[in-house]
Amino acid sequence: MPRSGLKGTYAAPAIEKAFEIFELLATRPEGALITEMAADLNRTVGELFRIVVVMEQLGYLRKSETTDRYTVTYKLLDIAFRATPSQDLVRAAMPEMQALAIEAGQSCHLVVANGGRGMVVAREEQPGTRSFALRVGSHVDIVQSCSGQVILAFSSLQRTERIVRAAEEEQGRSVDREWLAERIAAVRRAGHDSRKSPITRGVTDISFPIFGFDRSVVAALTIPFVEFIDGSQKVDMDAARRMLRNATARISDRLGYQPGD
Repeated sequence: MPRSGLKGTYAAPAIEKAFEIFELLATRPEGALITEMAADLNRTVGELFRIVVVMEQLGYLRKSETTDRYTVTYKLLDIAFRATPSQDLVRAAMPEMQALAIEAGQSCHLVVANGGRGMVVAREEQPGTRSFALRVGSHVDIVQSCSGQVILAFSSLQRTERIVRAAEEEQGRSVDREWLAERIAAVRRAGHDSRKSPITRGVTDISFPIFGFDRSVVAALTIPFVEFIDGSQKVDMDAARRMLRNATARISDRLGYQPGD
């Protein structure tokens, strides 16, 4: 739907429509025709046609030669990485994630806080034929997920409250503060979180925090540990947990983190 009631003095309808298109296509991985975009956004084809064409010319959208459907290109993701701290974080984390995936025989993914959600900004799949991994750009529930609770547990009280309030606004429901405080305290005591996935059977999420030079938590690195029925996983869960702890410590060190006395 078109945005209405935006606060402020200035209006830029073309820019608003461009971002509406981005947000719509984020929910349509198969892409969309201009007529479909117009219908979903309650706009006319004439309102969107020139904007879509310009976005394609600038390299932000790609038009399929076979279906005429438009999809978002990687240019937007590239700019996001180069314009935010994620670039340095991913650069520091990827060598460790690659080594971890090989050594542990398990996939791993890197999650940062993004408003009221967690977002996967990097992943590394284990080199075998059987693996489980979240794709880059995926969002996770920052209040309920293993990665999210690690980020909340090691954030300042003010930042945690900002994230939780944003999550409440986005999800349209309140968070049980007493329950969350107990979870955060348990994660902080343990120094990490480890529990069975609430979504995928046979997967146990293990997550450790990554800290920056200012000693603030910048991300959570998570292994969705897959335990095979025949016991053929490369290492057991305790070994994977140790490997993950060591990997996050090395990434934090690369980012300039120095533990307090």
